[in-house]
Amino acid sequence: MSVTGSPPDSWQKTRRRLQRRDARQRLRSLATKPVTIVVIVVLLLGVAAGITAKLRSPGVSSQCQRAFIPAYFPASVWSQAAAAKPAPSAMILNPATGIGAGRAPDPAFQAAARQARDAGSAVLGYSSTSAAAGLRPIGQVEADVRNYRAWYGATGIFLDSVSGVSADLPYYEQLASYIRKIIPGASIWLNPGIYPDQQYMSLGNVVVVFEGTYAQYRAAQVPGWAHNFPATKFANTIYAATSAQATSAINLSRSRNTGYLYVTNLTGANPYDALPSYWSMETAALDTGCSGQ
Repeated sequence: MSVTGSPPDSWQKTRRRLQRRDARQRLRSLATKPVTIVVIVVLLLGVAAGITAKLRSPGVSSQCQRAFIPAYFPASVWSQAAAAKPAPSAMILNPATGIGAGRAPDPAFQAAARQARDAGSAVLGYSSTSAAAGLRPIGQVEADVRNYRAWYGATGIFLDSVSGVSADLPYYEQLASYIRKIIPGASIWLNPGIYPDQQYMSLGNVVVVFEGTYAQYRAAQVPGWAHNFPATKFANTIYAATSAQATSAINLSRSRNTGYLYVTNLTGANPYDALPSYWSMETAALDTGCSGQ
């Protein structure tokens, strides 16, 4: 475009069972104590149950999401983006605003990338994988990988225009292997813009399964298999969204098992050439439920 998701259901169930057992044992040990103490314990348990019920009530979500930024804007805007609290989980570097790293390093973007890394954001080098005749020559994408690492200290790669079809899987498998060779521990993001063949889920750390307008997002369908993966495997990019629609999009994305999100009010050929007008609101909303994670 890693976050920590919720503990597995089996862990939660075991924890609740042990809590219930311990509570019963405590109550039995209090059976011979003064009645006032028992009443206090019961009241405390009731308050705790009420708080738990409130946290689990419909419409209240504790899912932690993270913002990421397709930062296809001037280096001067990067400092504003990187200064968000919390910092974006990832910023996508596209210095040539084209298909890859460009022909030479850009000193302004080198400084911007360094600032983003220092703030705790992953810096992902942008590289398109499509060409007029189909897939872009793999050697060109591999050159982007080397240049992003050498010039900008990229910690991962964002592969754009991913076909997502099974026939092209070997091409992307070779790329993923090469990226991890050049950038040890690399974070690999794939952007088919739709739900791809399931086999692609094992190639990338994160897959962008939606890119489009808010109107298109509302109508988008989620395949059943998507819920077999953790939310941290999925990202959505939504543009042409008003402030009110951005709030709706965030809520909808949570119901769609989305761990990473970027929403903007911008439109046009490049809706990523500036930050959204409601950027501070968006980061605060996405950070809900992330305390301590």
